[in-house]
Amino acid sequence: MLTKVLIANRGEIAVRVIRACAELGIPSVAVYSELDREALHVRLADEAYALGGQTAAESYLNTERILEIIEQSGADAVHPGYGFFSENTDFARAIAERGVAFIGPPPEAIEVMGDKVSSRIAAEAAGVAGVPGTTEFLNNGDEVVAFGNANGWPVAIKAAYGGGGRGMRVVNSAEEAHEALASAQSEALKGFGRDECYVERYLSWPRHIEMQIIADGHGNCVWVGERDCSAQRRHQKLVEESPAPNFPDEVRQAMGAAAVKVAQACGYVNAGTVEFLYQDGEFYFLEMNTRLQVEHPVTEMVTGIDLVAEQLRVAAGEPLSFSQDDVVRTGHAVEIRINAEDPAGGAFLPSPGRITSIVPPQGFGTRWDGGYESGDEVSQYYDNLVGKLICWGADRDKAIARTLRALREFRIEGIATTIPADIAILEHPDFVAGEHSTKWVEERLDLTGVGSAPSVTTGADEVARVERTADVEVNGRRYAVKLWVPADQIGGGGGGGSARSAAPRPTRSASASAGAAGAPGAVTAPMQGTIVRVNVEVGQEVTAGQAVCVLEAMKMENNIAAGADGTVTAVNVAPGDAVGTGDVLVTIE
Repeated sequence: MLTKVLIANRGEIAVRVIRACAELGIPSVAVYSELDREALHVRLADEAYALGGQTAAESYLNTERILEIIEQSGADAVHPGYGFFSENTDFARAIAERGVAFIGPPPEAIEVMGDKVSSRIAAEAAGVAGVPGTTEFLNNGDEVVAFGNANGWPVAIKAAYGGGGRGMRVVNSAEEAHEALASAQSEALKGFGRDECYVERYLSWPRHIEMQIIADGHGNCVWVGERDCSAQRRHQKLVEESPAPNFPDEVRQAMGAAAVKVAQACGYVNAGTVEFLYQDGEFYFLEMNTRLQVEHPVTEMVTGIDLVAEQLRVAAGEPLSFSQDDVVRTGHAVEIRINAEDPAGGAFLPSPGRITSIVPPQGFGTRWDGGYESGDEVSQYYDNLVGKLICWGADRDKAIARTLRALREFRIEGIATTIPADIAILEHPDFVAGEHSTKWVEERLDLTGVGSAPSVTTGADEVARVERTADVEVNGRRYAVKLWVPADQIGGGGGGGSARSAAPRPTRSASASAGAAGAPGAVTAPMQGTIVRVNVEVGQEVTAGQAVCVLEAMKMENNIAAGADGTVTAVNVAPGDAVGTGDVLVTIE
């Protein structure tokens, strides 16, 4: 068995792995950015090491620093979670070269399946067909136009090394192709460090059904069960469930067999997910996620199999603890992703901020996998997932009823969340009947009037923390350490060591010279974030609905549109500027 596991991630997945390690008696090592110094995963781990930096690029994507911490901590294994380095071939190889176990597939499997183009080729070689699309990376928008003209519109541009809907753009016409490709490449580069994209046919009303597999180093490969992840917005999942509703068992068996074929074709080891699109009784290979999925708990709830514990055993060289014949699925499970977003009538606006209070629901068949507790900060620099609510029932109707009860019981204050939209989804007749698709939320679900304004708990103002250095002795050895203490506990009479305020940095106010937010013609920031692109200049004529700039928040790019026709009289931001909610970005007369 492994002796010490470093988790190269944050949030709820880091917490999930830390808890699995604790149950198996394996010491855990957390890493953290400056903003995550007091995060839940840091508090729970046996050891924790500072990465430095705030953004993902400065911290959780800092390969050299993570490798240094592996050496410092003596960890003999690394769990990448999902996102960040979980599907990065270079990182997996760097880990293996140091004689440390990478809790995931071999680098060669990531290389084949992590690139969606080569994965399509590999799947087809294994006899599993995909949605019609290109098998080469796009060089320019003209290639998107040519594919759309030949195969019909709309088409989908996708990041070859991405996932979770990031770096994906649906293109409805040739006129949109060039801008959509540039936007997809930009988002992919920021999220995954690679900007390669490809294009494929966009199905009219598909369901997103994925198959959980796990393989060991002894030749065993098992499909554990399918998940329906069709309730999505911006191509990112909101609700997942297992088993898939209205899904014939003969298709389930065929899809499971196809998933195993794809995994075996690339020499896969450890947990992974083979994703398919399902429409009109046919399924098409979509991609393979060479990592643990966010939605893995719904599979655990219906099978009783701890997938993270199996990951750890496989990484230690042990065989799977079960065979295909041992897999029994009982009842039904629903997972709700609780995101820091305001549904805002369907806009789903990122809502970073401090969680003043969080009280998850309890009860039979109710599980909460969270990454935050009361007082924790949800930063604009990272993913907006607060946690996952998973509910089990003897059948689908009971699982949905239990999930609705739990959602109404849930209490989160200080930030807006997707809970009101989740309730609307689960109550809708289309969802209850299992007739929804990946396009249903955005095309048919009416979220008019559905929103979630942040609820702020009144009380004492938050006390800023101040960095102090001090010398301590441990077993006779002298160490210089940093302490972060409440500023109101620091006396004014001096004292040794340096001091640096740890209070959050204020964002630059884009409206400093532009007048108050809400003024006529003012285009304001709907959320805290960073300006990625400015599309207009002073004197330019614009029309209502035209994107004047692009704002990145919580790893997602958002087009900020003009509210009326007119002439741009002021542009108050530039790429790279941090802005706050309500800041005036552009003024139009």
